[in-house]
Amino acid sequence: MILMLGAWTFLRALLGSSAAVSLENVALRHQLAVLQRSVRRPRFRRRDRLFWLWLARVWAGWRDSLLIVRPATVLAWRRKGFQLYWRWKSRGRSVGRPPLDSELRMLIRRMARENPTWGRRRIQAERPG
Repeated sequence: MILMLGAWTFLRALLGSSAAVSLENVALRHQLAVLQRSVRRPRFRRRDRLFWLWLARVWAGWRDSLLIVRPATVLAWRRKGFQLYWRWKSRGRSVGRPPLDSELRMLIRRMARENPTWGRRRIQAERPG
């Protein structure tokens, strides 16, 4: 059944305009067939190797689809990536106000000494940009 589906997809690839997508679909269907007949580790038979040799001659992007993984592995990768993203997103940052440059502190103190009637708010408003 899967072999007939693969042949049908290949014929559509030859006749259609999206040949690369159709060939990738054939490759993915073949990988599913290998996974379904394997118990623990996927084993390639002679005809599987011949299929990949033929696919390498026909399709330039065949290496992108060669990796065979179980769906649970892909889900674990996604979970790990999501976990790493949120760990990075909620990482600890320094608490409190960011420190001021020493030049800016000296300027504020000088303005406070030269203008004793001004308040803190006025000095902050006069600070340069």
